[in-house]
Amino acid sequence: MNAPTLASAPANPSMHTSRAARTRLVLAAAVGNALEFYDFIVYAFFALTIGKLFFPVHDPVGQLLLAVASFGVGFFTRPVGGLLIGMYADRVGRKKAMLLTLGLMALGTAMIAVAPTYAQAGIAAPIILVIARLIQGFSAGGEVGASTTLLLEQAPANRRGLYASWQFSSQGLSALAGALTGVALTASLTTAQLESWGWRVPFFIGTAIVPVGWWLRRTMEEAPPQHVAAAPKAPKIPLFTVLREHGRAVLNGLGLTIGGTSAHFIIVFYLSIYGVKTLGLPSWTAMLSGCVSGAILFVVAPIGGYLSDRIGRNKLAQTTRILLMLAIWPAFALLNHSPNATTLLAVVTVLSIVHSLNVGPTGAMLGELFPRSVRATGAAIVYSIGVAIFGGFAQFFVTSLIVITKSVMAPAWYVIGCGVLSVIAVACMRERSQETLD
Repeated sequence: MNAPTLASAPANPSMHTSRAARTRLVLAAAVGNALEFYDFIVYAFFALTIGKLFFPVHDPVGQLLLAVASFGVGFFTRPVGGLLIGMYADRVGRKKAMLLTLGLMALGTAMIAVAPTYAQAGIAAPIILVIARLIQGFSAGGEVGASTTLLLEQAPANRRGLYASWQFSSQGLSALAGALTGVALTASLTTAQLESWGWRVPFFIGTAIVPVGWWLRRTMEEAPPQHVAAAPKAPKIPLFTVLREHGRAVLNGLGLTIGGTSAHFIIVFYLSIYGVKTLGLPSWTAMLSGCVSGAILFVVAPIGGYLSDRIGRNKLAQTTRILLMLAIWPAFALLNHSPNATTLLAVVTVLSIVHSLNVGPTGAMLGELFPRSVRATGAAIVYSIGVAIFGGFAQFFVTSLIVITKSVMAPAWYVIGCGVLSVIAVACMRERSQETLD
């Protein structure tokens, strides 16, 4: 039997929601993801300072590695958070789950802001730092599943791609804000001031945003009561249902996430490091590159979501993924041939535009893979596992490939290899942009 189309769809619950309520919904859903990526950027920016203050290793390289490792541990708890908070969202509601993730993210960020240094508390200092990162990772794992599914379910039937795309757009805005905050502090404070108290300021700023996000989420409408009552009840353990009845959807979702995540971390984060560490470009180009890619993601991702509502998600996802795979190798070749700031910024700009168009429909595609009763669980598991492995370990994989192959083009091959998996996954997915959600 053919799936119902939008023309025959029942009234969408959001049709009864005011424009102001929809705006609040988008802001409430985006704020948690924005806080996560803001913290990601500022932590990376001050990794050298954090390593020096929290890890008593005399070797500066060892300090940096330990600081980066303490940040990376958050990726280990992402799948656990995705699983547990995703099931919680399906069982008790998206709104309660979103309040939980925001509270946990606030706790982790506040712990970093007030954490004593090694000189003040000894071994307790790095332990507190690692616990904070584990809490943040756990929260981030469940954030996307709960908030993206809420956006999807509350969006007008013909704008699901646009609404869900704001989840990824917020990542760009927060990356830009984090980069600008780091630049402003570095430019205005001395090294002694940064090490004494300046590095804490961005984390206090992140914590200060939480009350606004909490108010937005506390006062938003999850869905009209009649639609909640009519929705299928979530199974007792949603994970079992996802694995037993939606295994193909999980595999397709993982393939889709792998391609987007690998490209995101290489383009938004690794390219700037590559330019400085491998090509010898000045350090300011790294932060400017991050600002450019963040701004483009913020502006262009919603355009991708909008286009996916008009021309179809699969078509847009496949076209832009293939374009990115074709462009990534020449981009790295050009960078190595002309290693200067202009080339780096041009490459980042072009790749970021294509990548942002590609991730625009991703949120809707992941949510549309699963029925409402297990949607948050399925989307959270797929996204958190894909990001944890192919995003959190992207720099490790790429660096290892460079060492093994002795080729500076290894990052391009990494993106191409992951992109092939994504292309296969989308080819196996049914186009759902013109179907009813449930």
